[in-house]
Amino acid sequence: MIMKITIFVLGVFICMLDTTVMNVALPQVSESFSTPLNNLSWAINIYTILFASLTIPLTRIAERYGMHLLIMVGFIMFGIGSLISGSSTELNVLVIGRGIQSIGAALIFPLSMTLGIDLVDTSKRTGIIALLGVTQGLAAALGPVIGGVITQYLSWRWIFFINLPIVLLTTIIGMIIFDLREFRQKVTHFDFLGAFFSIIFLLSLTTVLTQGRSWGWQSANSILLMIMTIVFLVVFIVVELTSQEPMIPLELFKNKNFNGATIVIVLSNLFLVAVTVVLPTYYTNVKHLDALEASLMLVPITLFIFIMSPIAGFALKKLGSKILISLGFTLMAIGYIGYSNNGLDSQLYASVYGCFVGAGYGLITGPITVIAAFDFKGKLLSASQSVSGVLRQVGTVLAVAIFVTGLYTNITTAQQKSYNYVNQSVKKIQISDEIRTILITKSKEGIQSNQNTELPKTHTGVKRIDQQINQILKNIKFHATTNVTNAFKKLYKASVPVLVIVIVFMLGFWRNSKQY
Repeated sequence: MIMKITIFVLGVFICMLDTTVMNVALPQVSESFSTPLNNLSWAINIYTILFASLTIPLTRIAERYGMHLLIMVGFIMFGIGSLISGSSTELNVLVIGRGIQSIGAALIFPLSMTLGIDLVDTSKRTGIIALLGVTQGLAAALGPVIGGVITQYLSWRWIFFINLPIVLLTTIIGMIIFDLREFRQKVTHFDFLGAFFSIIFLLSLTTVLTQGRSWGWQSANSILLMIMTIVFLVVFIVVELTSQEPMIPLELFKNKNFNGATIVIVLSNLFLVAVTVVLPTYYTNVKHLDALEASLMLVPITLFIFIMSPIAGFALKKLGSKILISLGFTLMAIGYIGYSNNGLDSQLYASVYGCFVGAGYGLITGPITVIAAFDFKGKLLSASQSVSGVLRQVGTVLAVAIFVTGLYTNITTAQQKSYNYVNQSVKKIQISDEIRTILITKSKEGIQSNQNTELPKTHTGVKRIDQQINQILKNIKFHATTNVTNAFKKLYKASVPVLVIVIVFMLGFWRNSKQY
């Protein structure tokens, strides 16, 4: 049993790790392929898109042909994808490798959860579910940290190569301890239409969420995918209502606890990823820390997820879901309030507020994984885990779509304020139009690129005027940095009212059950 649990924990870990591990390595990947950062979006997003889109139909296929067999296939595919990604010499090959990885993850993640939970009786599930839930949150939060360390000391390629020994170990052990002819469920009718429409719906949803900002939310591509998302969701529901063996048994959603868990899974992952993805960007682009230093700023978040998750999982029986989940979101809200005020002004403050975010998420992720699986067995259990897996990815892509789009909007506004300040400041100096034009142009270029460049000392050769210019350039640099910092702060400030609404909703939704 210990060996099986180890395989399932490692499976969940590598699947969730690879949703975030690549983010901080992007500058090095860009340099390696001699391609702009914007061109790398598919290398990141293809993993999330296919992971979310294929999880449900692949889980049903596993029910038909054997969960033990298919999880081994998943590990092998994940390993092949990791090897191709790490060995890639051009961007298209990297995208293909990431795509193969994601297909493996779409098998490994839900089957690890289902098989792991099924190892024990319903009355003894809390421990194993809490362990798997902790692993999910911890791996996602550790992704940028591990990515930063590996990128700094080895190479971006090793963020993929480190998967290979894990895959090799789990595959060898699995081949020995699993009976690959067991764990097949009788599936008399496979819901091909449901599978097709679920894939199209989720592909449309995740693609528009991940690519909408770069395409433009009002572009033809984005609008088309939004329409497809709505249409195919409606069609999918209609098909599921009439199917003999629906892809997702709709009786899942008759369970109030499961419905609440789905909402919490999306929201908690959204607010976690909004920190773990956005903050490294702030520290590398605004504070000009290297990838390692920026990723290490997430350690407090990871540490407190690790500390609080198991505590919350076992405290569920004593305190109940209402208290733990509401308290979790409250702690995350305190962290967000901190980030919106002085949390980005120093690394110490950022670390303190990161502890609140990590502790809050830790209090949520353990209990909510228990609640989402507690009442189910057999087909309903595997369906609940595949849906939960999809929703975690939806929470991730929602965070990227909302917060990155908001960030770019805020930064555009901040840059315009800085441009206006440049024009007003430089016009006050008694210099020639030629020098004035050069100063304005160079200042605006610096603001746009946000490079931490040394300011020149001599401009006109007249000491008094050069000193005046240098003081103004120094003020411009400070003003521009402050504006960009405020652009990040506004993201978190705007989130606080939403978190308050979430807390109130949680207090009203959950009965304070202590049955788990």
